[in-house]
Amino acid sequence: MKAIEVNNLTKAFGHLVAVDRISFGVGQGEIFGFLGVNGSGKTTTMMMLATALNPSSGTATVCGYDIIKQRSKVRESIGVVFQRPSLDVNLTGRENLDFHARMYHLDKKTREGRISRALNLVGLEDRQNTLAKHYSGGMQRKLEIARGMLNHPKVLFLDEPTLGLDVPTRRLLWDYVKNLNKDFGTTILLNTHYIEEADNLCDSIAIVEQGEIIALDTPQGLRDCVSDSLLSIRLSGGSNGELVKLFDRVSWIKKINQRDDWLELSVQNGGAKIPEIVRLAEKNDFAISAISEYKPTLEDAFLRYTGRAIREEEARVEESEQARRDRRK
Repeated sequence: MKAIEVNNLTKAFGHLVAVDRISFGVGQGEIFGFLGVNGSGKTTTMMMLATALNPSSGTATVCGYDIIKQRSKVRESIGVVFQRPSLDVNLTGRENLDFHARMYHLDKKTREGRISRALNLVGLEDRQNTLAKHYSGGMQRKLEIARGMLNHPKVLFLDEPTLGLDVPTRRLLWDYVKNLNKDFGTTILLNTHYIEEADNLCDSIAIVEQGEIIALDTPQGLRDCVSDSLLSIRLSGGSNGELVKLFDRVSWIKKINQRDDWLELSVQNGGAKIPEIVRLAEKNDFAISAISEYKPTLEDAFLRYTGRAIREEEARVEESEQARRDRRK
């Protein structure tokens, strides 16, 4: 049984179709990512799976429980970290966790044990009696993740968990999420618009655009589907034109471009072909002084499937988050 199974799930708000007949599955213990720009349908999908929204059509199960017919069972099985901060900043870290644990009707002994363990896991035991409003952004996100783990969920939903955080704090949270997945076997569904985050954390990634899944594969699988590797070659002497004539006869070299003193070869699995290219050149009296390989990135894959670079969206969202933080000061 898969941890999450989705079939033709759809959500419409009037004439706006936010999620359009998506289907996918998430294996137990897997970190599965939704990668897409703001407004692509990531959060709406997660809220349906977390039973916070009713789908317009389609079906889905979480931990084997139907998200409509067995809502309470789904909620008992999951933890959620929302995109927007949802802590009570006028409570301490421990008080925030205690309030949440009471919502799951945990007895006092169990409650206190899990809270202490959660605070220790995220490194906040020394700040547990500090009001949450005095926490940094990274500390607040750690506390929210700890809160989401209090009921020992089989599936943890993370909706843009590192949004607005600086890079060092973001990386610390990545390490925590990895350890959570490894140590507890927690299945994680991650929404993100950070290319590096998806690449670093996820076993499988669905690229989403306008409510649809337009590509789904492992990070490496997505990269491999984009294009061939690009090998750049520079001669220490001799004519590039003569080398082009030689390479034109090689069937596995798909395309050749000349850029200044360099030749650029489009080659599938280019790294493995480098020794063969060097031998071929030397055999025909060409001396190569430099050779390098450019491999397709997940950013390249996103650009190919969506027609736009996600970096621009990252910058826009970061500016929006900074403006929101400035207004709260």
